[in-house]
Amino acid sequence: MAATTALARVRARRHIAVIPCRWGASRFPGKPLAMLGDKPMLWHVYQRCLEAKRLDDAFVATDDQRIEAACQGLGIPCMMTGDHPTGTDRVAECAGRLQGDAFINVQGDEPFIDPAAIDAVSEALTGLEADVLAVNAFAALDGATTAAVLDHNTVKVVIDQRGNALMFSRQPIPYPRSGRATYLRQLGLYAFTREGLAAFRNLGQGPLEQAEGVEMLRLLEHGHHVRMVPVSDHGIAVDTPEDLARAGAFLDLGPTVTASGDLR
Repeated sequence: MAATTALARVRARRHIAVIPCRWGASRFPGKPLAMLGDKPMLWHVYQRCLEAKRLDDAFVATDDQRIEAACQGLGIPCMMTGDHPTGTDRVAECAGRLQGDAFINVQGDEPFIDPAAIDAVSEALTGLEADVLAVNAFAALDGATTAAVLDHNTVKVVIDQRGNALMFSRQPIPYPRSGRATYLRQLGLYAFTREGLAAFRNLGQGPLEQAEGVEMLRLLEHGHHVRMVPVSDHGIAVDTPEDLARAGAFLDLGPTVTASGDLR
């Protein structure tokens, strides 16, 4: 069975990006339609998907008519869904209505996500072991300030020697009891085969996922693995209105602004 599953994953090719967008984010209501430059943020995320080389299609997924109307005005394919606890649950609903072998969850608050990172998680789906149900991108928090490491909007991850996630947390992990710790940031970029996504949807939320608000913990709590893929990350995840202001500066000045918001 494991060999058959692995072979099916190797042959999988039609990869579709789904950008889950909801209106009612507690930290930033209406965030997908917040203007970044002269376009709403979801438009920028969609453009990054179009620039990826391994994707065959891309959609926005939402349960909000305002977001649907904006997508129609911008010519962005959009699927209406029911209400869901997480973006990946929303992606899973879309997968049931789309013809695809694998689905990439590109979160709608990553307007500067590197298209090469999208390609990296797509490629990493090839030949996964049967006990690995998802691929998740991460980047080192090199040169991060103490504030960035402590920021609860930044999800940290620790990884085992196989490259699988051991734990995700909004707290700084590992704790630097002796010496200097290296911190890794989980990116809002997940990839699933169709089978892996169906398994995710059928699992119940556990206490860790509910406490941390990190959906990949669902797989770890149920004994499955998440393969972590290192990627380059020089952008800004927009979690708050303050982040949006920094993203506007980043958009205007490009590489002269770092992801931490410092001018270089």
